[in-house]
Amino acid sequence: MSKVPARVGFIGLGSQGAPMARRIIAAGHETTLWARRPATLAPFTDSGAKTACSPAELATASDLVCLCVVDDADVEQVVTGPDGVLAGLRRGGVIAIHSTVHPDTCRRLEASARTCGVSVVDAPVSGGGRAAEQGSLVVMVGGDPQVFAYCRPVFTTYGDPVVHLGPAGSGQVAKILNNLLFTAHLGLASDVLRLGAVLGLDRAALGRTLPRGSAASFALERVVDAGGGLDRIAAHAGPLLAKDVRLFDEIADRASIHEGTMLREAALAALAAMGRRR
Repeated sequence: MSKVPARVGFIGLGSQGAPMARRIIAAGHETTLWARRPATLAPFTDSGAKTACSPAELATASDLVCLCVVDDADVEQVVTGPDGVLAGLRRGGVIAIHSTVHPDTCRRLEASARTCGVSVVDAPVSGGGRAAEQGSLVVMVGGDPQVFAYCRPVFTTYGDPVVHLGPAGSGQVAKILNNLLFTAHLGLASDVLRLGAVLGLDRAALGRTLPRGSAASFALERVVDAGGGLDRIAAHAGPLLAKDVRLFDEIADRASIHEGTMLREAALAALAAMGRRR
């Protein structure tokens, strides 16, 4: 394994994945892209990146393949499908799973890929499209430390900090806890703005004040930007937040964490306020 991946493949060019891919390209890595819809590739026509007709073809042209697709089923299909990444990636290649999925999905794929001489790290990210554009995503990595060191130069093109948290699945556990706390924060932020209005405060003025004090949080800023409530956030993020709370519950059951926690209860209350169930 060389010190730095010379060729990088990227799959999942959504609002977060697209700027991640652009930063890889801008850093000078030979990059190959694949997307189900040709329209998704159109913005990259003049980027210098190559395109592939399938995940397998992309993998053949790559040393490291980064995935930023939606969920477990998408990851499984792209990696293990008949024309998937494992069908084309050479021995010694690496797959990095940036999607937020169940830790067991990553562990299962890591074990399967190992029989083909391929390594897998889970490397979910947090921060959204703006952070990806700025190169300030938080990258939470689980997997072999040597494979992490190999991938790190690519991860640092869009991530700061880039943190190794432990063996396979550890990055996913950290990301799911992050999203559980974020969900809880959204509910609390919305509630404090509601309470302020009930107590006679101007909601907009309170929304300008709290983010500058000790109560400041990323979630509070998102709620203020959304008009002080959760409806707009629920419309585009509700399903994903519910998925991640459900993933936490599955992990907690496996770890025999049967008692409810303040964090989980707050996250469930936030989902209820969004009209969502886990």
